[in-house]
Amino acid sequence: MPQLAESFITPADYLARERRSEVRSEYLNGRIYAMSGASREHNRITINLSAMLHSRLKGKPCEPFSGDLRVKVSPTGLYTYPDVIVACGESRFEDEHVDTLLDPTVIIEVLSDSTEAYDRGEKFAHYRALESLTDYLLVAQNRPRIEHFIRQPDSRWLYSVTDGLDKQVEIATLDCVLPLAEVYERVVFSE
Repeated sequence: MPQLAESFITPADYLARERRSEVRSEYLNGRIYAMSGASREHNRITINLSAMLHSRLKGKPCEPFSGDLRVKVSPTGLYTYPDVIVACGESRFEDEHVDTLLDPTVIIEVLSDSTEAYDRGEKFAHYRALESLTDYLLVAQNRPRIEHFIRQPDSRWLYSVTDGLDKQVEIATLDCVLPLAEVYERVVFSE
């Protein structure tokens, strides 16, 4: 994650700056990090997932959000923008601006070459500190593949992988199923 050249800033200064900016960035330990842009396929997958979740969660106490809603991982201090978020129950926000979610239930990241290692490693370590998080999904954009991490009652994470357009991923927490054929609708694989 490339750091923007700047000295230490406070979370309040970061939020004030971020709310005025047209470019999104992450924040951790007094530093601001630029976020890279997304490909057409990344955007298609994100839109497909958001639309699918919106449709499947109607009438349920859970609501999906796109990558423009910031999440704060309070235990570690990370501010970030997941690709897709689902919040269940009465959502908690950091302040009256209602633009920084504190308690996501499901986080979905669409992998890219520039972010894959970070999404799998350091970022997931931050996300695991969120007590509200029950599911973390990593969605490939170069082939039909979804990796699903599910928090267990003892706080360990169960890992499963689903490959193929004829398969589907079940998110039991949300009582919904995501067919990969729909997740990858109109996506052109480059490999």
